[in-house]
Amino acid sequence: MPLTRVCAAWVVISALGQLVSTHAAVAQVRVTPTDSSTATWTLPEGIELLGPPPPVPPAVESRDATGGATVRAVRVREAHRVDGVLDESVYAATPPITGFIQTLPVEGDAPSERTEAWIVFDDENVYVAARVWDSGGESAWIANEMRRDAQQLRVNDNFGVYLDTYYDRRNSVGFYVNALGGFTDQQITNEGNPNRDWNPVTEIRTGRFEGGWTVEMAIPFRTLRYRPGREQLWGIQMRRSVARRNEWDYLTPVPIAAAGPNGSQGTFRVSNYGTLVGIEAPPSRANLELKPYAISGLRTDLAAVPTRTNDLDADAGLDIKYGLTQNLTVDFTLNPDFAQVEADEQQVNLTRFSLFFPEKREFFLESQGIFNFGIGGRTGGGEGGGGGGGGGNAPSLFYSRGIGLRRGQPVPIIAGARVTGKVGSFDVGVVDVQTDDEPSVLEKPTNFSVLRLRRDVFDRSSVGFLVGNRSRSVKAAAGSNQTWGLDAWLAPSSEVGLLAYYAETRTDGLTERDASYRGQFTWDASEWGARVAHLVVGGNFNPEIGFARRTGYRQTSVSARVAPRPRSMAWLRQVTLQADADYVENDSLRYVESRELRSQLRVEFENSDQFGVSLGDTYENLVRNETISGALIPSGRYSFRDAQAFFTFGPQRPFSATVSVQRGDYYDGTLTSVALRQGRAEITPRLSMEPSVTFNWIDLPQGHFDQHVAVTRFTYTLTPRMFVSSLVQYNSGSDSFSSDFRLRWEWAPGSELFVVYTEARDTDSLDRWSELVSRGLVIKVNRLLRM
Repeated sequence: MPLTRVCAAWVVISALGQLVSTHAAVAQVRVTPTDSSTATWTLPEGIELLGPPPPVPPAVESRDATGGATVRAVRVREAHRVDGVLDESVYAATPPITGFIQTLPVEGDAPSERTEAWIVFDDENVYVAARVWDSGGESAWIANEMRRDAQQLRVNDNFGVYLDTYYDRRNSVGFYVNALGGFTDQQITNEGNPNRDWNPVTEIRTGRFEGGWTVEMAIPFRTLRYRPGREQLWGIQMRRSVARRNEWDYLTPVPIAAAGPNGSQGTFRVSNYGTLVGIEAPPSRANLELKPYAISGLRTDLAAVPTRTNDLDADAGLDIKYGLTQNLTVDFTLNPDFAQVEADEQQVNLTRFSLFFPEKREFFLESQGIFNFGIGGRTGGGEGGGGGGGGGNAPSLFYSRGIGLRRGQPVPIIAGARVTGKVGSFDVGVVDVQTDDEPSVLEKPTNFSVLRLRRDVFDRSSVGFLVGNRSRSVKAAAGSNQTWGLDAWLAPSSEVGLLAYYAETRTDGLTERDASYRGQFTWDASEWGARVAHLVVGGNFNPEIGFARRTGYRQTSVSARVAPRPRSMAWLRQVTLQADADYVENDSLRYVESRELRSQLRVEFENSDQFGVSLGDTYENLVRNETISGALIPSGRYSFRDAQAFFTFGPQRPFSATVSVQRGDYYDGTLTSVALRQGRAEITPRLSMEPSVTFNWIDLPQGHFDQHVAVTRFTYTLTPRMFVSSLVQYNSGSDSFSSDFRLRWEWAPGSELFVVYTEARDTDSLDRWSELVSRGLVIKVNRLLRM
């Protein structure tokens, strides 16, 4: 692949050149000396302070005419205890940061409640503290979740801080917490793609005072990645929500279009962050973390050959994390085990293409946004600039779930290594994993390797390169598989985005039609929007380290929306009218494979409830008989229409869910669907139930082919770092019933204990309601050792 080598050489040479130029010269920015910072910052050349000048002590906050902010961190010399009380002298001696600005419900207005925040630091940690005033009293607060990283935390009353530690205006890490102490930590990559599976070592505590609640965070410097050097210049955003009013306030102005449907997504717009000055990083030192684990369990598998009954086994392994530099980290894993990972949620597939399941294994989750290919950042607040993540039709060049899994069965991983971080203006990601053989699925030892480089260009744009190799191809009996691609995301304004990629694969025995490319234009303003995209996936495009739902097609998509925000009706937030058209034809014979036209009306109320209806007109051309939803659909041309309606109860309610109904044609029959999705019932602040039920009644000339799925999760949270959950699922299509019980306890910072019980049953039994297929009980413990 000559082009691959040329592109790889170009990117590597550019990276080295950027690295050299980064260290070749420095620029100095003068600030007023204080008792807590030095008089001079030393910054990499090319870095300029974006925003108002640094505040003059004792002030900690300065503003410009647009509302942009520069805030100052203060060094503390005395011992600092993180307890949520805020009784340290620094909080009395230092003025708080108070200039928050409302985004929702009234953009640019003053917040309805006061928020006071401080940023202080010592040689070990950055401390973020806040006094969250609330005139409604504790009975008015919405705080009904304690579990770490729970989705519900986002719609509770919360306070959060987001740090752009590279000051690249694209990437950040964030921490937000509610009044109960439940917290979320996440990574934001390329102004989107949030990763809540990032779990750094931090200390977070909350408390109460007469006028509201308090929060105090200790974020270790060794948890963060940042540019080399003592004096630091970071981006910063702070966010406060008042859930009962559906109000979202930010440190700096966030356009209402960028805040998303419920106002919480303004933190994705890293280019809108303020500036944090005064941070002095500690001297560089060895940053080594060891995390050994031990595991033991009993397993029964009656479907295996030979069968296993109460087999006792035990194992051990080791994870290693080493900081090569302050901004580049290498991870090693030896004999990893993922028994603690929760089972996949059952899905209904009413199409003829494969389903996409998310990655849940910790080794592959941290910094996973670096490896996203063909996904742009966010533009306004509607469709966004994304796509191509594997969940839609566009292929994903790197899909880590294909490593260590084959036909749904685990394949042993011997060892793996990963390097992630930033070098100059380049995001860098390297993964190399070696798997063992697994006779049950005819899998032989295989090596998987991926290199990803992405360079920042202009203000909010990037260009990148990805190359991957699988040493043993799935489709080639004796050969390997390679994938490579170039992608670009250009954002000339906050509302306009241009996305493009070109990729090829190489598989022994497959020639020609092995490329995929895409172009997309997005205009995404608050009340108007449009998107035009063209995607081609060749019939022999075969990304075996990635994921492709379908191949051999050309797809053209057009979307337009108008979404006014009526000012005269206080109860109504936004009305959206949207029209979408998808046209898919075969990539070589150029006949139409499918076509879909859909129009939608969606109404969002001020209390965050939503109502919507849609009408669809679909055409499918089956050139061969296809098995869909358990039925054999004869080849032919099918046209069918359907109507859908839904109502969403706002997520801040004690019970929230989306209830939907659908009725229409389905090939040469009919489809009736009733669903309750994303349900959550607050039983107590510690106990919640999350039901999801989908009924699909399919009537075809061949008979009835109903597809019903029920998924319910119960979670009891003892502390933010300890919870018990159970996941119970039923799928009528596969006649399966399963349960998954998990206890997770972070018994020391970064150290965890897991107790997991799983059971799968076959409900297609003649003499009883179900028969046992498999079950297992696993206990796993790990210990984080920081050197």
